[in-house]
Amino acid sequence: MNAGFIGTGNMGKILIEAFIESQALKPSDIHITNRTFEKAANLRKEHPKLNLYLTPEEIARQAELIFICVKPLDIHPLLLKLSPYLRHDQCIISITSPISVEQLQSVVSCQVARVIPSITNRALSGVSLLTFGRCSRDMRKKIEELFQTISHPFTIDDQITRVSSDIVSCGPAFFSYLLQRFIDAAVRETDITKNQAVQLTSEMVVGLGKLLESERYTLPTLQEKVCVKGGVTGEGISVMESELGDVFEHLFQRTHKKFDQDLREVGEQFGRYE
Repeated sequence: MNAGFIGTGNMGKILIEAFIESQALKPSDIHITNRTFEKAANLRKEHPKLNLYLTPEEIARQAELIFICVKPLDIHPLLLKLSPYLRHDQCIISITSPISVEQLQSVVSCQVARVIPSITNRALSGVSLLTFGRCSRDMRKKIEELFQTISHPFTIDDQITRVSSDIVSCGPAFFSYLLQRFIDAAVRETDITKNQAVQLTSEMVVGLGKLLESERYTLPTLQEKVCVKGGVTGEGISVMESELGDVFEHLFQRTHKKFDQDLREVGEQFGRYE
């Protein structure tokens, strides 16, 4: 199996390097291009056996799986360019949430899927969100097995695309922000140094992840174990209960509002908005 990547920005590069590290794909089986050609050329300097091309059309001629790793509003014109070169045995895979598989297959005649990755996939961990359009059983299996090497693939439908992406793809940034605020407050309010607070917090988060992975505790039971009645943890939880308020409700409201805007803009290109 070989794969092409149109777009080698942050997420395109993360996927390429994760697949190489997991040995799911050999560099010689990967074909890349980027609008800013130097980005793709710099990536090949790191992995000299990557196949580097000047245009997306060349990727379409070479790859079985074609990952579209560009901005949402760039996808429709790109698909129009690629369409004459695509074969039925190929599969277009978009990694952006506002583009539905129905919109993809309204432009191209090959197989289509959407996979929303996470930065955690770079550590060969976390979740990837899969939605299949016109796809053979064998192609679905190939895509699922490919993403099993770097993540836990989770199939979703359009109704929960945004919230799932908020949790899986945006979640690392959201909780990194909260942890940074946690660290900054510790430094301001106590004698701990920034380096000490960062190290302790990082180790705590890694340990928490491993504890959840072991399935010894769920999130609620873990909190119960740590939060002894009348203890220090309980005091801290009471502050969070009173001061966090509806922050996460507001977060999801804001991300869904932006998502609706993106859907409208993309829908105008594809000729419909649902």
